Amino acid sequence: MAHWPHLYLLIFILILWALEKRFPKVMERAEENLLIIVISSIMAVSFGQVIARYGFNTGWDAALEFNTVAFSWLILLGMSYGIKTGLHLGVDIVLNAVPKRIAKGLSLFGAAAAMLYGLILLDSTWLAMLGVDVSGGAIQYWLKMFNIGIGSNELRYPEFVQEMFGLRPRVHRWIVLVILPISLALLSYRSLQAFIDIARGKRDMLISGHEAQELVEENKNVLKD
Repeated sequence: MAHWPHLYLLIFILILWALEKRFPKVMERAEENLLIIVISSIMAVSFGQVIARYGFNTGWDAALEFNTVAFSWLILLGMSYGIKTGLHLGVDIVLNAVPKRIAKGLSLFGAAAAMLYGLILLDSTWLAMLGVDVSGGAIQYWLKMFNIGIGSNELRYPEFVQEMFGLRPRVHRWIVLVILPISLALLSYRSLQAFIDIARGKRDMLISGHEAQELVEENKNVLKD
């Protein structure tokens, strides 16, 4: 298997790390704006389809596939963003019941497990060094799609793009699936960051366990007469 995707992902993570060190606020807004753009595009396409279908008896044939892809991008990008911001919900009853040193150890274990999970899904061939007979992962699957060059089911390039670059009408599937290796690399990177922050005492845990309880406390008087 070719290893150039691994190199590109490593360069991407290093550039991201450098930019976040130099422009932390700008990069934070950029990540949030990217998620907002994805959500907004889903809403815009869905709303446009309703108007087109019921108002003009027409519509965009690729709308369903576009929204499916956009939702997958949103979920995959949201994995790492949730770890970065501590928004993932979790059950922290054990962490709150044990001494702080043990809770810190459990939180470190959780961050390490999340990082390993991302690395295994990204490319599991490194497990062969541990004697595990397994191969595959997001990089291998994406590289296969890249080499085959097949297109998506309904998504099409604009005609001027087809003419300008001499492309086939259907959007290449590897473009749609490029989010798989990128998002898993981000998941591992954010988990590593969380591990370091927990070890240094900058954050307590990987999850946001008390969010539901806090919401209940904030709204417990809303339904009272």
